[in-house]
Amino acid sequence: MGVRIGNLLGRVAGAAVLAFLLLVASTGLAIWWTARQDSRPASDAIVVLGTAQYNGVPSSIFEARLEHAIALYEDGVAPVIVTVGGKADGDQFSEAEAGQAYLSEQGVPDDGLLAVPEGVDTLESMRAVGAAFAERGWSTAVLVTDPWHAMRAQRMAEDAGMEAESSPTRQGPAVQTRATQFRYILRETAAYLLYRVTGESVAGAPGIG
Repeated sequence: MGVRIGNLLGRVAGAAVLAFLLLVASTGLAIWWTARQDSRPASDAIVVLGTAQYNGVPSSIFEARLEHAIALYEDGVAPVIVTVGGKADGDQFSEAEAGQAYLSEQGVPDDGLLAVPEGVDTLESMRAVGAAFAERGWSTAVLVTDPWHAMRAQRMAEDAGMEAESSPTRQGPAVQTRATQFRYILRETAAYLLYRVTGESVAGAPGIG
C-alpha cells in the first residue's frame, strides 16, 4: 500500500511539474508572438510606456519608444500621444514629463500631448492612464513599449479599462542581440505569470516593472 501511495504521489508531482513547465513555455511563446505583431488601429491615443530618463533626457530605450510614437502619430493612428511614468527619489523630472518634452522638441504640438506623471511600474502607470482615459471619455489605445513587454502591458491596460492594442518598437537596446531578447523574454515570462497569479507588478530592468 505504501509503495502504491508513493508511486501515486510521484506521478502527481511529475504531472504538476510538467504542467508548470508547459505553462511557462506557452507563456514565453505567447510573449514572443505578441512581440512580433504590430497593431495600429485608429485610436483615441498612443500611449508611450515610460522608462529611464536622466535629468529630463530620455534613455536610449525610452527614446526608441518616443520615436516610434512619433511615427504612429504622423501616420494618423491617434490625435494624442500620452506619456506616462513617475519619478524616482531624487529625480527632478518624471518619465512622463521627460517624454513630453522630447516629443514637443520633435515638433508634436501641445494639443497632441498629454503627460500622466504617475506610476513606478507598469501596473501603476496603466491604472493612471486608465483613469485619465475615463476622465476624457476615451477608450481605445495603441501601446508603445519594447516588444517583450507588449503582452503584459496590453493585459494591464485592458484590466485598467482600456481597449488596448500594441505597436512595439523595433529599434533600441532591447532588440539588439539574440541574447538580450532571450533574457527579456525570460524576465517577462516570470513577470507576466506573477501578475496573472497575484495581480501585482514587479520592478526590475527597463520595461520590466
